[in-house]
Amino acid sequence: MLIIPAIDLKDGKCIRLRQGRLGTESVFSDDPVDVARRWASEGAELIHVVDLDGAFSGMPKNRDRILEIVRAVKTPIQAAGGIRTIDEIERYLKAGVSRIVLGTKVVFDRPFLETACRAFPGRISVGLDTQDGMVMVKGWTEATNHNAVDFAIQLNGLGILSLIFTDVQRDGMLQGPNLVAIRQLTQASRIPVIASGGVSSIEDIRALKPLEATGLKGIIIGKALYTGALELQEALSLAGGAS
Repeated sequence: MLIIPAIDLKDGKCIRLRQGRLGTESVFSDDPVDVARRWASEGAELIHVVDLDGAFSGMPKNRDRILEIVRAVKTPIQAAGGIRTIDEIERYLKAGVSRIVLGTKVVFDRPFLETACRAFPGRISVGLDTQDGMVMVKGWTEATNHNAVDFAIQLNGLGILSLIFTDVQRDGMLQGPNLVAIRQLTQASRIPVIASGGVSSIEDIRALKPLEATGLKGIIIGKALYTGALELQEALSLAGGAS
């Protein structure tokens, strides 16, 4: 099971938000490239990089920073935030990004998602951001009428690499992941799931690990790594061991 450090970019800096709300950010580094080098040196097999400005505005704003990270480390980069055209996907992939996470656009435009999956097989993931079980869009600022599990089931068979599940209410709060929701999603969907939001300690990794048997393939960790509440190498060691 992958342990995936997160780098959230706002105004070119590495920050963390509380529950995805603007105005709650804590700046952890002015140099995201240096942060990426740290996670790569500690053994990360994948790094999740989010253009938060892009997620809120609907178009990439930190693309240059993301591509600096791609050039600086050999670790594969998974990019998200404001990617809403086929040309933009292609631009990132040609520049060396390994995986693309699509969010808002695919909730409202199924043909776009199908086209992306056909054009870039094995490279497209879908961000499933939820609050109270419902899908959120536009940088987590708007709720939809889509139940998250039902929406995930509708995506089966499209060739999606993974579902990036985030419980918005847990994100950045260090209160533990939503185990019930993650279990429901892994049991309902045939698409591998990567969980995000709320991981606060090594005990949370231990609690999530049994879900690997039902389709949990990775855990994205942000604030716990930046505050020192969790050490990346310790998490990697636990995740790579036997259940």
